[in-house]
Amino acid sequence: MTLTAWPFSPASRAPVGRHGRHAASNAGTAASAAIALGRPAVPTVAGRTTWALGTFCSILVSRPAMLEAAQRILSAELARIDLACSRFRPDSELSALNRSNGKRVAVSATFARALQVALWAAETTDGDVDPTCGRSLVALGYDKDYSELAADTSALAEPPTPAAGWRCVDFNPVKRTVRMPRGVLLDLGATAKALAADLAADAICTQLGAGVLVNLGGDIAVDGQPQDGGWRIGVDDGVTTADEPHCVAVAAGGVATSCPAVRGWRRGDRDLHHIVQPSTGQPAEIYWAAVSVAGATCVDANTASTAAIVRGRAAQRWLQDLRLPARLVTPDGRVATTGGWPR
Repeated sequence: MTLTAWPFSPASRAPVGRHGRHAASNAGTAASAAIALGRPAVPTVAGRTTWALGTFCSILVSRPAMLEAAQRILSAELARIDLACSRFRPDSELSALNRSNGKRVAVSATFARALQVALWAAETTDGDVDPTCGRSLVALGYDKDYSELAADTSALAEPPTPAAGWRCVDFNPVKRTVRMPRGVLLDLGATAKALAADLAADAICTQLGAGVLVNLGGDIAVDGQPQDGGWRIGVDDGVTTADEPHCVAVAAGGVATSCPAVRGWRRGDRDLHHIVQPSTGQPAEIYWAAVSVAGATCVDANTASTAAIVRGRAAQRWLQDLRLPARLVTPDGRVATTGGWPR
């Protein structure tokens, strides 16, 4: 997803920060009220783009004088998430848990929240977004930071490994302890980045009183209000929007686009990507080239867009039943929308 952002006319505010059993379905009506077709306008915000969590990281604030302070808050939030949830840092809490050999491990509040969100995503999607797919990704060659994957094009050494299943995670949220069965590897990549966007946007808005948009590699969270109302987001699906991105205006909440081609690599004679079908351990079949979803939070939006890639043809009906605004694009350029996504 590419991003441009301008103020637009005020719209209803979606609730931010809810992650519970029915959050995705409840978010549909609120998100519909907060998304509209974008129109050209003159930029009046301040922004900056850096690199974090293995992707680009853009921040926009409605009060330019607050940009430096907002960047510091964002950097601190990303550092906390990275230290807790990175699969590629040997000193992260996630790496320690994956080395625990079935022992119960105490975790930080940050990791506990990230795990709780990941388990919520798994439950909400009936296991389509499953944090126990770590060994599946390793078997597909995603055993190092994405920036290093292109260096190894040898054939895969392991057969596909289905996810162990999120219900095997023994998590006590009160005591903040986790126990994983031996051999199971967690991967929080499907939800931790979106959670980081939500947390950073909320912290910046709360501490600085500024309207803010945080974009972490296409996972976008919006909080507060810029001077004239909201934000414009250019959605680049890589198929129909090569010359000019489809543009929508978002007042609050989150928008996320899942696109299998964005993180792809080649091993032997196989083209692979990072969105795994948990039941098989294989990359999900590419029925949709890209799915964009608007939700009450970035986690809501990203969970739904990722699950839609996994569900394939059935995703359109599923998203419509949840009343989530979504835009789905096939590899040959056919566009479908649900839940009042503006055309």
